[in-house]
Amino acid sequence: MRVFVYKSQRKLDTYLYVAKHDDFASVPDIVQKPLLPWQFVLEFNLDSMKKLARIDAATLHKNLVEHGFYLQFPATVLDPLVAGGVGDG
Repeated sequence: MRVFVYKSQRKLDTYLYVAKHDDFASVPDIVQKPLLPWQFVLEFNLDSMKKLARIDAATLHKNLVEHGFYLQFPATVLDPLVAGGVGDG
């Protein structure tokens, strides 16, 4: 699977991963608007053996298939797409 990565011009260390170049249709406006504009930074081929810096390849793949995108927040921000919900357990 090809993956295209964009960084937010407004929010430092915030990245958007999508499966098609310049295709933001799956990203809800409420998510995009505070982060626009996007700047393309990287394209790579995702496979289950690929070691990524801040996300597991299987988790990235799952989010791209199920949601059409993955949003990576700065390391100090809890990522709601991979972390347990508040009050779980």
